[in-house]
Amino acid sequence: MRKDGKRLKKLDPMYSIVPHIMDKRSDALNYITIDIPVEPMDKYIRAKRDEGLKISHLSLVTAAYVRTVAEFQQLNRFVVNRKIYARTELAVGMVVLKANTLESETMSKVYFDKEDSIQAVQGKMDDYIEKNRQEESNNKTDKIISTLCGMTFLMRIAVSFLKCLDKHAMLPKAIIDASPFHCSMVMTNLGSLRTNHIYHHIYDFGTVSQVLALGNLREIPKRFGKEITFVRCLPIGVVMDERLCSGAYYATAFKRFSDYLAHPEKLEGEPAVVNSDF
Repeated sequence: MRKDGKRLKKLDPMYSIVPHIMDKRSDALNYITIDIPVEPMDKYIRAKRDEGLKISHLSLVTAAYVRTVAEFQQLNRFVVNRKIYARTELAVGMVVLKANTLESETMSKVYFDKEDSIQAVQGKMDDYIEKNRQEESNNKTDKIISTLCGMTFLMRIAVSFLKCLDKHAMLPKAIIDASPFHCSMVMTNLGSLRTNHIYHHIYDFGTVSQVLALGNLREIPKRFGKEITFVRCLPIGVVMDERLCSGAYYATAFKRFSDYLAHPEKLEGEPAVVNSDF
């Protein structure tokens, strides 16, 4: 049994055969853009600031994802070696720039609980960013990469060996914990670099099943009755592994995700619904 997931055997026959047809994650990707109106988020952030609480747009998006996964547990599945697993943890991989530089960055992951409120998510995000932005800091991921780079002539063999272990559910938990490629979702905030959103690839190595890329704010035309109004939105490029669930399931889940960001107060307290595959 894998250290980071439990295999699901009682599945619809379609989901059992699809991983054999599309055996690589890069062969099973769907892409969408979600435009999130920022006014409700800005209004909520200002209200919390008046209460003495700091809430960021990035934390709101993360909290909305965590709350969505609490209800739509299939988003937290993954496929390895043509088998579908339910993930035993909820982790989000993130890229953080080191302080005072554009050339040095690090990538690791933040662990969340399905019951986390927006305040809990913000606290964990602050701790993660503060720890990883320090120029002298080296997280587990950095240390493993440095070790591999230190034995260049063996790097191809070492990486191939790790991939083999992962494929056969033998990768040590210590490596899984250090790997940013073994997580529920990867998020990158390109808007902080004044860059447009992109559709970021999903890695064949590891278990990540969705990537969300936030970009520059933009105005989107929306019809209200007979009038067309330009609404300031946060665009999010979403890439997802379609082998986990149906298109209707994904659509319903991301509709709920958008609703949370339209009404951020719903992210306070514990979720009304928490589902699990086991």
